[in-house]
Amino acid sequence: MDKLTIISGTLFFAADIFAIVSLAMPDWIITDVGGDTRLGLMWSCMTLYNRPPVCYSSNLEPEWFMALICIFVGCILITATIILLATSHWDRNVISYARWVGFTANFILVVLFCLAAVIFPMGFHIDEIGGQPYQLPNSHQVGISYILFVLALWITVISELFAGKVCLPHF
Repeated sequence: MDKLTIISGTLFFAADIFAIVSLAMPDWIITDVGGDTRLGLMWSCMTLYNRPPVCYSSNLEPEWFMALICIFVGCILITATIILLATSHWDRNVISYARWVGFTANFILVVLFCLAAVIFPMGFHIDEIGGQPYQLPNSHQVGISYILFVLALWITVISELFAGKVCLPHF
């Protein structure tokens, strides 16, 4: 396995971890008005008047549901690429197949992650936030989960560049 493949695989793994962690945490949108509220794609948590936090499964608006689906499918594609890269290390017959399938899957992945990044702010109109699409009220902020997702997006783009370099013909 050459250096570019190892770098690409490591970056894909980091992006996968960041995307999964961002989905697992309810810190996509946070506010401390009237208590501590943390909204996420999988669940949301509220802490009112210094009571213990109460977490519940989110009823997602269509925009956030589409963002969740895009991220979930993207995580599956990243994991498949990592498995193909690892398999190509032990079975040399898989290398050319793994390179092109991984490159194509990750191109689709980048498109899905970009779609999720664009679609998610359209859901700022929900009752818990009270904003407008793409306009978060001053009382609310994006949380660490959204930041981790954007980081996963950028790492995926960079790893896609490395994967593209690996797929070039070697003369």
